[in-house]
Amino acid sequence: MNLWIRQGHRWLSIAFTVSVIANFVARALGEPPLWVVYSPLAPLFLLLFSGLYMFMAPYTAKWRSERRACAGERTQ
Repeated sequence: MNLWIRQGHRWLSIAFTVSVIANFVARALGEPPLWVVYSPLAPLFLLLFSGLYMFMAPYTAKWRSERRACAGERTQ
């Protein structure tokens, strides 16, 4: 699952970069339609969640392993 989220994050970053570049090009040519203006927001929103997941994953793994170790000591 972690690998899928990392790959998805990479592809989302490419989609976000392309949509931002398209936004700048469209603005240089005149007033763009609203869907072009707001198109970077969808990948950005998904990047937020995947980035937060990847940021928190090591901390939650450490917390879970410590919790398992404490639970193992109590049963022995």
